[in-house]
Amino acid sequence: MQMFGGFRAFHAAPDAVPSGTGAPALSVRGVSKRYNTGALALTETSIDVAEGEFVSLVGPSGCGKSTMLGLIAGLLAPDTGSIELDGAPVTGPGGSRAMVFQDAALMPWLTVRHNVEYGLRAQGVPRAERRERALEAIAMVRLEHVTDRHPHELSGGMRQRVAIARALVLRPRVLLMDEPFSALDAQTRTVLHEELQRIYLETRPAVVFVTHNLMEAAFLADTVYLMSSGPGRIVRRYSVDVARPREERDPRLTEIRNDMLERMRQEAHDQAAATGRPPLAATAAVAE
Repeated sequence: MQMFGGFRAFHAAPDAVPSGTGAPALSVRGVSKRYNTGALALTETSIDVAEGEFVSLVGPSGCGKSTMLGLIAGLLAPDTGSIELDGAPVTGPGGSRAMVFQDAALMPWLTVRHNVEYGLRAQGVPRAERRERALEAIAMVRLEHVTDRHPHELSGGMRQRVAIARALVLRPRVLLMDEPFSALDAQTRTVLHEELQRIYLETRPAVVFVTHNLMEAAFLADTVYLMSSGPGRIVRRYSVDVARPREERDPRLTEIRNDMLERMRQEAHDQAAATGRPPLAATAAVAE
């Protein structure tokens, strides 16, 4: 247990153990994945995501974060291990999981409302209901004033909020987010951190959020899993005991971020020593 200024800042455990109470909503057990080239993306990895828990996966580029998300989404099949949602095996994509990508991937010929409605339409939801639910989701992300605009008329941050609304309107059990803010400028990213925190507190889905930004992971998550460089594996679990709503300047979040950064730097130095590369070349790839 680490202490900062008399407050409990975080609990770090070396293994991947459940952070929630009772049975997890999502259970990943002993999962590994090898690319068609033969390269190993993930070694046997296990995580649990409790009902309503916000989990971040963080680590250097190429550590298998997005591969893990693709496995949970059912877009990829694991080579070993199992993934279960509410006790049922995940064998492919399904409406219980919704994905938000780095690129908003909106359909340029559709308005904001019709983009948000699209998944409901594919599910056969009646027109009146899907319109009502889409407008509710658009209001959730505070875009009521652009409902009838097309994607090219929106800023990058607004497009990402539309993508979040498109996922939320499906009322998923698990919301999957693959570096959704990485392409945005720092100011827009900060605003969307606060917006996502608000939306999460209002809706409380289980969330698995992939990022290479350490402070982003600490600020948003209940639990952060730090992954090693490829082949990926969980090397540390952090339980972020900081009440919401949070502020990014909270020193307890900075402490968590600094601990993760130091571990990533040490791993980079160890790899440099093993391969003969200069240590600075190894640490230059570490995302802060």
